[in-house]
Amino acid sequence: MEEVDVEPTITNIPALRRGKHMGFAWGQGNIFVYETLFKATGATGSGSPFIHEVRKDEDIYSPILRKLFNESHHIFVGLQTIREDLPSKNKKPQFVSISKNYRSVIRACMEELQQVAVSTKNAEMSVQYGNQVSILLAIELIWNLCEVLFIDAAPAGSLLLHLLDWVRLHKADVDEKARDVLQSDSPAEHRDYWDVVVSYVLQGRLDEARQMLGKKATLTPAANNIYKMMDNLLSKMPFYNPGGTQTLTEFDVKWRHWHEEVDRCLQDNSFASNQHLEVICKILLGDEDTLLEHKDLLGTWYHFLVSRLLFCHPTVKPTELHYYAQSCMTMFLDSRSAPEPLDSILLAAFEFDIHQVIKDCSIALNNWWFVAHLTDLLDHCKLLQSHNLHFGSNLREFLLLEYASGLFTHHSLWQLAVDYFDHCLEFGRVYLELQIERVPLDTERKALKVLRICEQRQMSEQVRSICKIMAMRALRNNRLGSALSWSIRAKDAAFATLISERFLQDYCAKGTFSDLDLIDNLGPAMLLSDRLTFLGKYREFHKLYGEKRFKEAAKLLLSLMTAKIAPRSFWMTLLTDALPLLEQKEVIFSADQTYELMFCLEELTSSLNTPSSDSDKSMQEEDVELTKVELLRLALSRNLAMAIVKEGTVET
Repeated sequence: MEEVDVEPTITNIPALRRGKHMGFAWGQGNIFVYETLFKATGATGSGSPFIHEVRKDEDIYSPILRKLFNESHHIFVGLQTIREDLPSKNKKPQFVSISKNYRSVIRACMEELQQVAVSTKNAEMSVQYGNQVSILLAIELIWNLCEVLFIDAAPAGSLLLHLLDWVRLHKADVDEKARDVLQSDSPAEHRDYWDVVVSYVLQGRLDEARQMLGKKATLTPAANNIYKMMDNLLSKMPFYNPGGTQTLTEFDVKWRHWHEEVDRCLQDNSFASNQHLEVICKILLGDEDTLLEHKDLLGTWYHFLVSRLLFCHPTVKPTELHYYAQSCMTMFLDSRSAPEPLDSILLAAFEFDIHQVIKDCSIALNNWWFVAHLTDLLDHCKLLQSHNLHFGSNLREFLLLEYASGLFTHHSLWQLAVDYFDHCLEFGRVYLELQIERVPLDTERKALKVLRICEQRQMSEQVRSICKIMAMRALRNNRLGSALSWSIRAKDAAFATLISERFLQDYCAKGTFSDLDLIDNLGPAMLLSDRLTFLGKYREFHKLYGEKRFKEAAKLLLSLMTAKIAPRSFWMTLLTDALPLLEQKEVIFSADQTYELMFCLEELTSSLNTPSSDSDKSMQEEDVELTKVELLRLALSRNLAMAIVKEGTVET
């Protein structure tokens, strides 16, 4: 698609005064705009205190349209599961069904918006809802036509039947008028009676037209013959039956015979006595002047096109449509005014220019939802293979990426965007990696959702980043268990070491561990860092001691010190923990183990006596340390004597 030179949409910012300078900051899917204090002279002046948010895609913030995005997401995901290796003839019914599903979702949203627009008491909101209804009407109109022409690809004969259904669906005011007429005391004398009859004929709804004409015939017995004649013409008009045995050629011959019969009736002035019936006769012949005289009933040039085809060219081929569409639009629209964007889009569809349809819709519509989903469906129908963009991506992927990027700006719809990125093979993963990092991790639950998405897609960098953010946040809030859990998940050894230190500091201060369940169930995760290993093993020592498994506890305590796993700052705590074991009636530490403990104590006391250490401690702290050391020396000496005696006794 070449670049389109069009004027950008103007967005008015309230409270910004003429001649003032604006400042702005780009956000994700929005811009913050504000009035600055800067003046052209360089001096400062009073500025506006307001900051205005200009959103790129306002529709995603509408609660009703959010349903459209959610429902269509399910349809989109289902479409991606259709196997590529299936024959085209088997896939076509599935594609048509999916297209109808998309349209039903649009219809449901449109009806809900209409109800809200009528019921709301806020005039501004009513206008906004009304505008959204108009946009959805146009979207459904375009989609339906694309379904007929491209997805279903109806052949000659069937094509006109589909176009009739298309017009009837989008020209429903006739049914409202008909209800008013039929509910009146005398339907045949109602002022809209003939408008309803002619509208039925223009839409090819001839059975309803005959029923309506029957009401007039009963009121005017004298004109009964001409009403019967018209009823006969209407009943005999042939319609092609795609599922029948009749060939298209046989239908064409039958239709021409009927057409000649209608023409004879007009030439014979059979309906000259009733101008309304004569008008209907001319319509049945496809008289262009008569059709154009009923512009108010047709409403649009494309309704005029379908009515003209119905009564002049019922076996029109898809390749001939563009000629009739162009001529009908020229005849119907005022030559002094340019066609509306919708007219240009529909004309491009009738010309089978898919890329022009997508391009014009991208410019005219206010969000990417429509073009992204329609293009995806058309691409699955193998209608867009030849179209690649300059920067390496194809049209389908480009539009899906734009749409999904918009969803990521919403606090809940961002989860839908993940599936769209997953099905963009070229750049989808890159976009997802960039966008997922911008999702605000407001709660732990949301962080876990984001994390699960990243883990499922092996996005290791993003997993580490999320875990680090959450670990740091938990640490700031003094939630050590949560912080440790996140750091283990991130496999961040340095951070796990830091948090383990905090756990040990807390233990020294309080005498107990917090988050025991987490520490007790570290498992292989404790090997992430030496400090975490020590924390896990130290907790294991306490459990052994609590279970009165003193020998095992003593062996573990000694190994923590001799293997240099325990930090030097924690040695005094470990030696203090050894005191109750040293004072047991039963000898727990062997002579060799006691020597090792004495060696550790001497090594520790030699470092405690250095000037650098003493300078940071108060006299009271020094006294406590010295008391502990003396108690330990005494307990170790006693235990050594008892161990030697015991071991000597055993030897003899």
